[in-house]
Amino acid sequence: MKKTNFYSKHVELGAKIVEFAGYQMPVQYSSIIDEHKAVRNSVGIFDISHMGEVIIKGDKAFDFVQRITVNDVAKLTIGRIQYTAMCYEDGGIVDDLLVYKLNENEFLLVINASNIEKDIEWMHKNNLFGVEIINDSEDYSLIALQGPKSKKTLQKICDNSLEMEYYHFIIAKCGGKDVIISRTGYTGELGYEIYIKGSESESLEIWDALFEAGEKYKIKPIGLGARDTLRLEMGFCLYGNDIDATTNPIEAGLDWITKVKKGEFVGRDAILEIKSNGVKRKLVAIAFEGKIIPRHGYEIYNNSILIGHVTSGTMSPILEKPIAMGYVDVEYSDFDSEVFIKIRNKEISGKIVTLPFISR
Repeated sequence: MKKTNFYSKHVELGAKIVEFAGYQMPVQYSSIIDEHKAVRNSVGIFDISHMGEVIIKGDKAFDFVQRITVNDVAKLTIGRIQYTAMCYEDGGIVDDLLVYKLNENEFLLVINASNIEKDIEWMHKNNLFGVEIINDSEDYSLIALQGPKSKKTLQKICDNSLEMEYYHFIIAKCGGKDVIISRTGYTGELGYEIYIKGSESESLEIWDALFEAGEKYKIKPIGLGARDTLRLEMGFCLYGNDIDATTNPIEAGLDWITKVKKGEFVGRDAILEIKSNGVKRKLVAIAFEGKIIPRHGYEIYNNSILIGHVTSGTMSPILEKPIAMGYVDVEYSDFDSEVFIKIRNKEISGKIVTLPFISR
């Protein structure tokens, strides 16, 4: 298994290490609840270096990215970021990703760690424009700094002003090194993601500098466990759980990033047909009472009728009750509808609610 440039820090901090997407990654340091609340209340630092970074370069870079993604890349200006997805011809989702416009002929695509090889193979298959597709995933270290105190922490070691809007980025001096700093994250909190292209020692210097800068705010390292509970409270999809090749953006609630009016893109015809005919199921949010946690794959019922399955579930550290997302037949997807899941022959009652589970 691979190790990120921050692996030594995870060991030093006593992290529980697990295999994730081919990497040895920290799942937790103290406890998931403590780490989760640190991000909600102050500031936490994540190693997300396992994510994939792909550079698209060439005179037709825009045309290529516009064709392989569902959002409208024409809306991007230099320094802006877009959340989007790539789809197969049948509308199934290849991956969800971020698109950074670096300049008129160069884009950075940030893809999910477990999909890097598959995504790049799919990009090459659909490269009708002769663009360069450069896998830079091994060259970048990536830190997520998230929480209400993230800006004050990062500004202490950043020479540039961090006064930027959500889904914008800058090239900045951070700890004396040029990095990409984006106003993005997977937690719903104020936060930044810092792309470091350099040696292990340069990456560790920035990690240590952030810990020193955030000491006043009791900064904590955050593992994959809390990353998952944080994203689920906000209703953010996780590829492999809530979306995959068998789901389409419309039923997954991602129609807001699916711009069929922009013109041709891979999967457009299938998505137009889905929109015309209507979806058969929808991804919904469910809040439960009690302490039993719904897990991926659990069956969802309306009375005695099987209507769907849980895709993600956890105990919300903020609400202190179980929450889940799952696909249900569209006729049972109305808000406030009562549903049940069966766990060890017990029926656990829940209610379909609006996302996010908590407001920020």
